[in-house]
Amino acid sequence: MNQVGIVGRLTKDPSMRVLGEGRIHTTFVVAISRNFRNQRGEIESDYVLCSTWGRTAQNVAKYCMKGSQVAITGRIQSRHYDKEDGSRIYVTEVIGDQVRFLDKRKPSDDLTPKRTDTDPNAEFDFQPPETEQVNS
Repeated sequence: MNQVGIVGRLTKDPSMRVLGEGRIHTTFVVAISRNFRNQRGEIESDYVLCSTWGRTAQNVAKYCMKGSQVAITGRIQSRHYDKEDGSRIYVTEVIGDQVRFLDKRKPSDDLTPKRTDTDPNAEFDFQPPETEQVNS
């Protein structure tokens, strides 16, 4: 049985492509925090390449952005390709059959994750909006 489920946050905006015959393909990387701290007291993360097709791919590209929290169910797939220099590159990715959007806010809300840089491997930086103090 080849079945996987992951929950995490996108490390950058998803990348959508329209292939031959109108097939839609979206790729993105999900950061998944581990359940323990390392020797320095830091929580480490794993970064998982994910891929979706068709309507699911369209929805991911439309509704997700860097920092969006998602739950993905699907399967693991391995593939390889040869570079120009003759070296072989192996890739393992999650092919998402279903993607659930776990953020409780809409992209237009003030609580959307703010882009702090263009580094695709950087963690997202969540900046809550300023709140006004009410004097009683």
